[in-house]
Amino acid sequence: MVKNTLLIILALIVLAVIVIAVMASRRPDTFRVSRSTSIAAPAGKIFPLINDVRAFNSWNPYALKAPEMKGSYSGPFIGPGAHYDFESKKSGSGSFEIVQAAEPSQVKMRLDMTAPFKAQNVITFTIAPESTATQVTWAMEGPAPFLSKFMGVIFNMDKMIGADFEAGLANLKAKAEKA
Repeated sequence: MVKNTLLIILALIVLAVIVIAVMASRRPDTFRVSRSTSIAAPAGKIFPLINDVRAFNSWNPYALKAPEMKGSYSGPFIGPGAHYDFESKKSGSGSFEIVQAAEPSQVKMRLDMTAPFKAQNVITFTIAPESTATQVTWAMEGPAPFLSKFMGVIFNMDKMIGADFEAGLANLKAKAEKA
């Protein structure tokens, strides 16, 4: 009786893994997460808060939620070549580097994660003036290997990463709107 119950449970687990694997195999090979906010400040005031890696880390939610984070800057602090290596149990380990900056409208970064999973993604901040405010969009895109797609079936990665982007944009908004 116990043996039959265990075999049924094991068979259901194997079936669930197979179903999730099939669903994962049908997902796209790339991902994109994006969030936007309107900030009551000119683009010229917002751009330096993103284009300077030290200023970026003053509102970056991943740095703020991991006060134990160890990090080191290299290259210039501002613009292309500005680089930051980080290691944290809460936010993972890796580096980011500004690879392109078009003042005051866009900053692109390369994010190389080494832990908890290896990943290479592109982060783009788009800064677009509107009538009385500035629209800022934080987007991340990259390849979605099978393990990422598998996890995406179980967890809503857009919602998880998007929540961090929303928190970061709120932090940026607070800094930029400060008198």
